[in-house]
Amino acid sequence: MPDILVVGGGFAGVWAAAAAVRALRAAGADHSVGLVSPGDDLVLRPRLYEAEPHTMRVPLDRVLGPVGVRRTSATVTGLDPDGRRITALDASGRALTLRYERLVLASGSRLERPALPGADLLFDVDSLESATALDTHLRGLPALGPGPGRYTAVVVGSGFTGLETATELVGRLRALAAPHGAAAEVRVLLLERADTLAPGLGPGPRPVIAEALETLGVETRLNTSLARVEPDAAVLSDGTRLPARTVVWTGGVRASALTALLPAGRDALGRLEVDAFLRVRGVPGVYAAGDTAAARADSGHTTLPSCQYAIPLGKHAGHNAAADLTGAAPLPFAPAPYVTTLDLGGAGAVSTTGWERTVRLTGPEAKTLKRTLTGQWIRPPMDDAEELLRQADPAFRTRRAATA
Repeated sequence: MPDILVVGGGFAGVWAAAAAVRALRAAGADHSVGLVSPGDDLVLRPRLYEAEPHTMRVPLDRVLGPVGVRRTSATVTGLDPDGRRITALDASGRALTLRYERLVLASGSRLERPALPGADLLFDVDSLESATALDTHLRGLPALGPGPGRYTAVVVGSGFTGLETATELVGRLRALAAPHGAAAEVRVLLLERADTLAPGLGPGPRPVIAEALETLGVETRLNTSLARVEPDAAVLSDGTRLPARTVVWTGGVRASALTALLPAGRDALGRLEVDAFLRVRGVPGVYAAGDTAAARADSGHTTLPSCQYAIPLGKHAGHNAAADLTGAAPLPFAPAPYVTTLDLGGAGAVSTTGWERTVRLTGPEAKTLKRTLTGQWIRPPMDDAEELLRQADPAFRTRRAATA
């Protein structure tokens, strides 16, 4: 059995496992680290709004195999913190029981889909499977032949994911429509139920976002939500029936359902309450990281479900789980200052700093930063144990920490 077991193969899980190995080796301790995840890859989730999402993944075994992490391909079905074990089902449906001394729960989050008529017709970019389904659907639009709404896409929600999806869809749809002389048919609408565009992003970047949407021709409808989806239309909350073949939902996320299996407090997103060392309050031997943890980012803010926090949360949780076994001092979670870089498709990008989201870069400069961030910096090193363990240090800082 692994002494430290990590549940989840996302950014938090990968870095928790790597950090645990690093801390154990530094202490000269002979303990093992295991990871259980239903998939064989680390999915680059921040890039799933782009074309060809099936390429946005990194083989877990090429990242963690070189440092000796034992990986189990299975879906976790139960947590037993008293018995220090989990239950799971592998790909063949075989039941497994895995025991541990310390557990890091890093099972991520999932999109909250709405309960409305036609919800099964909605697309999303929350997972590799759903993003690939959208990509396949878009590529099949030209074969539908001329008709109302063939190249019309409705994106619901003007948060981070909604904005990146809507602005990227303009270029993706035009690239598909242009060879058929239908570029003029491309239409993208962004729905926001609030009375302000991008309400969660604050006033700082809003003028840049609004200008980008206007430049790209993305239409916005404020105080408007989705009432129903039909195979060839979206019906809006004001009664408008809009011919559209593509409707994408980007509503909020909720922590993995596994968090509800622990006798611990949770926040409004279902994330587990943790202390400064990412120990789940009231559950000995269990740590939480990534989108399952409601951790303090600083004295006045809680972490957000994002790659920016998943990586350092994973490193600290893995390190502290190992320190708990070896008797070393744990490290309090201390992330880099909060920053954002929002992709705006063909209109560039906008990068902000601080919780007030002060704009620091726009246009091509911000676009270059975004491409570097998602194309290079969030990728863990493959086939390189030394570099992986170097970066797994919770104190590891590179330029990415200041510009991500």
